Amino acid sequence: MDTLRSITLFVAAALAEIGGAWLVWQGVREHRGWAWIGAGVVALGIYGFVATLQPDAHFGRILAAYGGVFVAGSLVWGRVVDGYEPDRYDLVGAAICLVGVAVIMYAPRSAV
Repeated sequence: MDTLRSITLFVAAALAEIGGAWLVWQGVREHRGWAWIGAGVVALGIYGFVATLQPDAHFGRILAAYGGVFVAGSLVWGRVVDGYEPDRYDLVGAAICLVGVAVIMYAPRSAV
């Protein structure tokens, strides 16, 4: 159950952070204005909060693992929202990152 909760939180965090960064990008680079930037800042704040809900209590571990989720999620976001077509190297790199996430977060550890 903790694994499913953790994965769900990683997906929610990715949506908030990638979406927030995209909104800021749109506001600044695409000249859509302060409302977009403000919405992006709010979404980025939500990301920071969602990350604290992870079952694991180690900040460094959570953020290190989230890095891999961010890589893969960014490629998905780019494909779905911006029409970016990842190439095979993007996909292999993202898969490697997700294997890293699994090792960091879900490998069996001793209680010591």
